Amino acid sequence: MLTDLTIAQAKAGLEAKQFSALELTEAHLHGIDTLNPRLNAFLTVTAEAAREQAKAADAAIGRGDIRALTGIPLAIKDLFCTQGVRTTAASRILDSFVPPYESTVTANLLADGAVFVGKTNLDEFAMGSSNMTSAFGPVENPWKRRQDQNAILVPGGSSGGSAAAVAARLAMGATGTDTGGSIRQPASFCGLVGVKPSYGRCSRWGVVAFASSLDHPGPFARTVEDSAILLGSMASHDPKDSTSADRPVPDYRAACRRGVAGLRIGIPREYRVDGMSAEIEALWQQGIDWLRAAGAEIVDVSLPHTKYGLATYYIVAPAEASSNLARYDGVRYGLRRDGAELSDMYGNTRAAGFGTEVQRRILIGTYVLSAGYYDAYYLRAQKVRALILRDFTEAFAQVDALLTPTAPSAAFAQGEKMDDPVQMYLNDLFTVGANLAGVPASSVPAGLDSNGLPLGLQIVGRPFDEETVFAVSAEIERAAGFSALPAIRAGV
Repeated sequence: MLTDLTIAQAKAGLEAKQFSALELTEAHLHGIDTLNPRLNAFLTVTAEAAREQAKAADAAIGRGDIRALTGIPLAIKDLFCTQGVRTTAASRILDSFVPPYESTVTANLLADGAVFVGKTNLDEFAMGSSNMTSAFGPVENPWKRRQDQNAILVPGGSSGGSAAAVAARLAMGATGTDTGGSIRQPASFCGLVGVKPSYGRCSRWGVVAFASSLDHPGPFARTVEDSAILLGSMASHDPKDSTSADRPVPDYRAACRRGVAGLRIGIPREYRVDGMSAEIEALWQQGIDWLRAAGAEIVDVSLPHTKYGLATYYIVAPAEASSNLARYDGVRYGLRRDGAELSDMYGNTRAAGFGTEVQRRILIGTYVLSAGYYDAYYLRAQKVRALILRDFTEAFAQVDALLTPTAPSAAFAQGEKMDDPVQMYLNDLFTVGANLAGVPASSVPAGLDSNGLPLGLQIVGRPFDEETVFAVSAEIERAAGFSALPAIRAGV
């Protein structure tokens, strides 16, 4: 099946003219037609545009103009602005917004020949860990529990639609954004590789903002090599983004072949938390054993401020969200609900346009930024954030990378944990630190739990050292030999 190919395999097949880009695209569009009504992974399917892009790719291949992603069908998280294609952030307030411009990341992918098959579902404005807060309905994880086939599992969030689309073979790769774990946690839940690059490696220009100092665009793929190919195209310096790093983009694909011999891998003692499942503890130990057997040295390290990470994140992120989302007022674009006074229009528009979780985070953010509480909450959180960054800096003076679990559990069912926002926030327990510090991190599928659901291991690296993250990730991938498949996928 064409939909079972990896990006690397598809590139080789297209270059050898074993099949055409149009055939590859049609196979994925057929999968979307068949499965998306159930999975709800895509909010907008761009079938005709994808066919035209695929025809252009075939013409380019015929001319010998073959780029990094020529003819490869990708899905785009509906947080990236796409010129002439509806971009909603999974919110009613942007239900009919059609951007007149292209985000830098998606423009880079198009310049490298990619084919966009559609825009994927997400938690509203990327606020959530389950893809249950979307205004357009939840996404179903294509994986199933062995012992409860009727349970509908969440794909994780916020990038759940992208993760489900790639896992179900509806796209060969996808873009996501990671503010506190929103690429890595869905990757773990869906048996994928998800990469959060260093802050500034991928431009945020044209990405609908949640928390500007924490948002990281990055890729989803089914293999480490594929994720390296995608990141190589997504990353660039962008003068339009003041936080974009003016650094050359390395050959990430070559880094996957480096191996880990001689590397020092840190194991943070603070990540061994009370209540961690025995399965995740055992998988973490297995990952340590794999790296040691491959020639890496294992070193115990300390990140002493880890216990404050979640609290810090859930002050900083809502504060930035309350500022960013102030632009949605019904005046310039998006939804408008009229009122007797201007303030009534603001209130009516936001009440109708924002969902419960978004409203909750705006209220939290406004509260911690208010005159009486700024010093007590926001300023203190920023000071703790600096300490968290110092922890990582000191750890990376001793080691080349860190190995941890990605998430505290496998995918849970819709309805589980939903009534307790704090329990939902705990899904980000192992991932928020890398966002607060701005360092690169990946999640690699490394095993299954007793219900046959995927579990991921997380690799964290030094700032702008994604190459080592890819090298360690590739070693984990080789050792794990993860080959399990979701129950729901194209071609079955």
